[in-house]
Amino acid sequence: MPRPQSSATRETAGRGSLVSATGVNPESGAAEARADRDRLFPADPTTRSVARDLYDSVARAPILSPHGHVPVAWLAEDRQFADPTELLVTHDHYVTRLLHASGVALSELGVGGNVVAPRSAWRLFAEHWDKFAGTASGYWIREELIEVLGVTSDLSPTTADSIFDEIELKLELPEFRPRALFERFGIEVLATTDDPLDGLEHHAAIARSSLPGRVLPTFRPDRYLDPDQEGFRTCVPELLGATGSPATFAGYLDALRQRREYFIRHGAVSTDHGVEEPYTVDLSDHDAEQLFQRVLSGTADESQRRMFRGHMLLRMAELSVEDGLVMTVHAGVVRNHSSVTHRRFGADSGHDIPRQTDFVRGLRPLLERFGLERSLHLVLFAVDEAVYSRELAPMAGFYPSVYVGAPWWFLDAPDAMQRFRAAVTETAGFSRGSGFVDDTRAFLSIPARHDTARRADAAYLARLVVEERIAMTTAQRVIDDLVGPQPRRVFKL
Repeated sequence: MPRPQSSATRETAGRGSLVSATGVNPESGAAEARADRDRLFPADPTTRSVARDLYDSVARAPILSPHGHVPVAWLAEDRQFADPTELLVTHDHYVTRLLHASGVALSELGVGGNVVAPRSAWRLFAEHWDKFAGTASGYWIREELIEVLGVTSDLSPTTADSIFDEIELKLELPEFRPRALFERFGIEVLATTDDPLDGLEHHAAIARSSLPGRVLPTFRPDRYLDPDQEGFRTCVPELLGATGSPATFAGYLDALRQRREYFIRHGAVSTDHGVEEPYTVDLSDHDAEQLFQRVLSGTADESQRRMFRGHMLLRMAELSVEDGLVMTVHAGVVRNHSSVTHRRFGADSGHDIPRQTDFVRGLRPLLERFGLERSLHLVLFAVDEAVYSRELAPMAGFYPSVYVGAPWWFLDAPDAMQRFRAAVTETAGFSRGSGFVDDTRAFLSIPARHDTARRADAAYLARLVVEERIAMTTAQRVIDDLVGPQPRRVFKL
């Protein structure tokens, strides 16, 4: 079946961004093409061939990463990564949570600032490497070892030390510094996640530098909007003080507005909201003022604090209509589920757990006010698979403001991506999605995650072609759009 050349192929010929069509990144150090170049493709030979053609056309397209958590200081300071354990294990909660479930103490992995011998923690990781078989994190780490670090040996207790030494030596080379890897990965846009009061000095320094591509801040105001977040009662006064705003609800909104404008001047295109429930409520200014004073004084009860969270999510949509920032909502996670672990190791230590969500009723007040506003781009991410076909796809299939976020967190594995496509596409098509979002702190996993998404989409489209549900030319246009034009449109890039 002939394959037309896509715009992604034409525009990126010669780039060394992702895995090449031969199945190996020529800069990775691996000497020969990988035998598993068709990984994640369907087993049926005909469908696999179509998937391969579709994938090959976008494999080397630039990476657009409009939402993630890579520390901006890594790129601003361009410091050498400390060691293999810190790079691949300690800060990756996908990894540490499963090791913890397997009996490894988080303190032995360096979580929560605990000082450990990197080689000892790496040996523990290697000892339990078989536990990651079939997991998304196991797949990504294997991709990082092979494609980015050029490691050809399989990780095991017997190879742990030699692989640690091999990686450690490579991390001393200039081509394995963050900025060199950024360029090698072919990253065109990378968004970080930043506190509203961050001065964004690192972003300004990067913008003045010769780093190719853009590194954009993202406005993450959860600690300033949710009375149940740690630090809320100190963050809000700091926000008011920093902007010279009075301690009224109108002053509070204006302070948030000022900081959003500051982020926009530094290149921001979106805000990010991590909420347990996608709940909104519409209040009058008078009622909002009374509620604001209660939460600020610490006298609001649980139902009032919930109401304030819900109203502020609606107000953030109002501000996005005003200033044009894309609004992403990551909902449905109970944060810090283990109180003991939270006390010992802090937040983001691997015990955030998904829960059921109700987007339809929860977001209706917001959508009643702003859902028909074409200037609003509201990207909704879920970790409750059931809502994709039942709620998110129908909402995105009607409201011009709503887009379905890519499979996120516990759903960002290859099989889950296939289920996501099947759940969403028949109702909302391909155009109402966000494009792929890697949502990662693990810098080296960025090309692996985007490559996974491209392979998964190629596999899904190939099945539609072979079943004669769409033409090959249509499939080519779709996959070309998914890796570039679509995320540019959705995130206003």
